[in-house]
Amino acid sequence: MEAVPDISLYKVSLIVLGAAGVVIPLFHRLQVSSVLGFMLVGMAVGPFGFGALAEHYSWLTAVTIDTPHAIQPIADLGVTLLLFMIGLELSFERLWLMRRLVFGLGALQVTVSASVLTGTGVLLGLSATSAIVVGIALAMSSTAVVLQVLSEEKRLHTPAGRGSFSILLFQDLAVVPALFAVSALGPNALAFSAAGFGIAIAQALLAVAGIAALGRLVLRPLFRSVARTRSTELFVAACLFVVIASALATAAAGLSMAVGALIGGLLLAVTEYRRQVEITIEPFKGLLVGVFLISIGLGLDIHTLIAHPIAILGAACGLIIVKLLVVAPLARAFGLPWAHSMQTGLLLGPGGEFSFVILTVGGSEALLNQAEGGFVLIVTALTMAVIPLLSTLGQRLAPRLITKTPLDPALLLPSIQDVAPRVIVAGFGRVGQIVAAMLEVHTVPYVAIDSNPDLVANQRSRGRPIYYGDMTRVELLRRLHLETARALVITMDDPDAAHRLVAGLRAERQELLIIARARDAQHAAQLYKSGASDAVPETVEASLQLSEAVLVDIGIAMGPVIASIHQKRTELQAEIRAMAPGTDGRSLSRRRLRDALQKRG
Repeated sequence: MEAVPDISLYKVSLIVLGAAGVVIPLFHRLQVSSVLGFMLVGMAVGPFGFGALAEHYSWLTAVTIDTPHAIQPIADLGVTLLLFMIGLELSFERLWLMRRLVFGLGALQVTVSASVLTGTGVLLGLSATSAIVVGIALAMSSTAVVLQVLSEEKRLHTPAGRGSFSILLFQDLAVVPALFAVSALGPNALAFSAAGFGIAIAQALLAVAGIAALGRLVLRPLFRSVARTRSTELFVAACLFVVIASALATAAAGLSMAVGALIGGLLLAVTEYRRQVEITIEPFKGLLVGVFLISIGLGLDIHTLIAHPIAILGAACGLIIVKLLVVAPLARAFGLPWAHSMQTGLLLGPGGEFSFVILTVGGSEALLNQAEGGFVLIVTALTMAVIPLLSTLGQRLAPRLITKTPLDPALLLPSIQDVAPRVIVAGFGRVGQIVAAMLEVHTVPYVAIDSNPDLVANQRSRGRPIYYGDMTRVELLRRLHLETARALVITMDDPDAAHRLVAGLRAERQELLIIARARDAQHAAQLYKSGASDAVPETVEASLQLSEAVLVDIGIAMGPVIASIHQKRTELQAEIRAMAPGTDGRSLSRRRLRDALQKRG
């Protein structure tokens, strides 16, 4: 008899997928942030939500998570993938330009916040050691939630986004010293000497340097080898291998997994595989970050909040206000205008995921009793849940605080993607290279995409702006800023793929100028019907060029020959468009759009 599978093993997965596929779209329609939506789901399905009623209503056990720690590894992986994606948006050079913000603003924020919060804890009656642990823990902010909110709102590359990221990055780096400081306060403090602390820091730095050096040597050959297989599954496996391997390497050295993932992203950001890696990892990142947010919701004990509403809400508001009063002036001192300083302060005012880690260590070292630890944990989780609301508040306050203030140059760094509108060349074989060469002659900026890894590596070594990827995927072209592209040239030698791509692009952006390569007149007519602005059939163009060569070689003047060739081309184009009924007016309007773009360009 076949064994009956343990359904409980699939319950958590079903709840997460149900939240992502059913509940979050509902919140989206209600204009509720998905960050807050996932947390509310966690609260509902957790042991303090419907789980508390499962004793009386047994059917609720099918839709509740009674072991929150079971999803913690997956939740941590979500944070890791988020930092990896952030790394893909940066590079080591850009990170070095931000060093003043990371090691200046970030270090001051952690030091001053921890000191002020420690003093506040002593005034509120905590012992000195307990206050220090709470102060260090609450000085941390939520990397995962803040960056996810900024990403959703497309504000990662604003001054507030840059400032927030710089501080959060330093906090991630400061986890090792923070944990050493907390452990040194415990009864086994003698085990933690200055020499041991120095060895741990050196070990962490060596791990970072080792990952960076090894990554520069092996990442390109690794992805080129995988890309040659043309296997989507193997490419996904390679991406996840790099993320997890780099994360575990830093974890083994005492740093957070997020730092290792960030380094992996930074290394891939300068390679030709960056864009394909982005669209490969994005679905995993979105879903697993959702798991992390659900895990935060699982820890929110509504009963405790109801039992002590004034104390918990007062502590939560106090934490946000204290950190706002610390972060905003510091950010202003480092070149952020008041509007962006206030936004940064509100985003970083709540506690963070590392607060849980530090409080757990403090509890294990008997530095906090259970009541104190539980109180601070729920305050931390509650403040994290309101980050989307604080972000909205910051944006509403910003217009009232705008002043003309010179910014730190690191705050003005554009995103890698933020460049002037370009022509996108999909397919970089012999036809695509000639098109690119002519664009270069007329100094028209362009970016190319091709699925041949050896061709991409060769052209990239020559300085051509080209990326590896599946050019038939519209989401990949979005990463090349399809929304601002001047035109898109399709040169691929695959009629079916070209047809699907033209149709997808036209649905994506109605006014986009699309010029496509066609095999013959019939294929060109199909492309026109799919939405191409212009389709150039190879057989027709070859015939016209052959005719031009014959006429010139037998002695007919060049001027009349060129005029007759142009006239014949126009006649043939009209015949081809007539083969695709309903496209005449649309083609005319796109031709006018093209002329307007050329005049502006």
